[in-house]
Amino acid sequence: MNPLITLIIGMLALASFVLVWAIGGLWAEVSDPARQRLSRLMSAQQTVMRATRGKTLERLASAGRFMLAGSGTELQQVSQRLTMAGLHQNQAALIFFGVKLLLALLATLLGWLFFWPLDLGFAGLLTAMIASVFFGLMLPNIWLNRKIKHRQKQLRDAFPDALDLLVICVEAGLGLTAAIERVAKELKFSHPELAEELALVNVEIRAGMDRETALKNLAPRTGLTEIRGLTSLLVQTLQFGTSIAETLRVYSAEFREARMQRAQERAATLGTRLIFPLIFCEFPAFFAVAVGPAVLRITEALQQL
Repeated sequence: MNPLITLIIGMLALASFVLVWAIGGLWAEVSDPARQRLSRLMSAQQTVMRATRGKTLERLASAGRFMLAGSGTELQQVSQRLTMAGLHQNQAALIFFGVKLLLALLATLLGWLFFWPLDLGFAGLLTAMIASVFFGLMLPNIWLNRKIKHRQKQLRDAFPDALDLLVICVEAGLGLTAAIERVAKELKFSHPELAEELALVNVEIRAGMDRETALKNLAPRTGLTEIRGLTSLLVQTLQFGTSIAETLRVYSAEFREARMQRAQERAATLGTRLIFPLIFCEFPAFFAVAVGPAVLRITEALQQL
């Protein structure tokens, strides 16, 4: 028999064996009574864990409500920042303040356990306790600022793709609402943050809110000037009845030009940013390699004198 035919038959037999083995293993895993009972127990455990997490969040919200003591302005500001961070829950601000209170108490306890054996005196211990409480209160703010910056960076990186897709969908004949819904579906896996915000716009429109208000609500949730400009432009287009496709095409061209200008500005500052690594990292190594052997020879010559 031809060796090539023998090799092909062997490969087909091996592939058939692997396929049958995989199907058999999958069927045994699905029909296993012990595994089915374990999955039911895991589902019950997840339900209990979900209920426990809900009770914990409710307690944190109660602690945050106690910490605020009727400060509605601060609650509104923190709610706005939490929305920009992607936390759209109703009690997110109260939970945030509850976490701050919990961390402040935990930092106080840890500070007491750490600084008490050092014998700092009353004034030193009081200062250490105040510093611990301040650190516990500021840690959630630091986390929130970093989360907002990270999310805004992801939204800013996803905005050009969304804008191009929106232009294509509108020029293809879709309405603005249908185009936004289509773009949200297309960006669901590549840019989930922006897809979530666009999907929320569609949810508000389906709930009975007019398109202008739903588009205006998009800008405060993201905090980006690019999206604020786009929503303002779309609202004006809907009010005056001008062409949405032409408006989006013009804004897309302007946005590409602005992005190119920002890239050129960053490129212009590249030389200044390279001064520190050049002076403190590359120049010492260069002088060590170029001047080092000469210094060693001069030292040896001086020692022989």
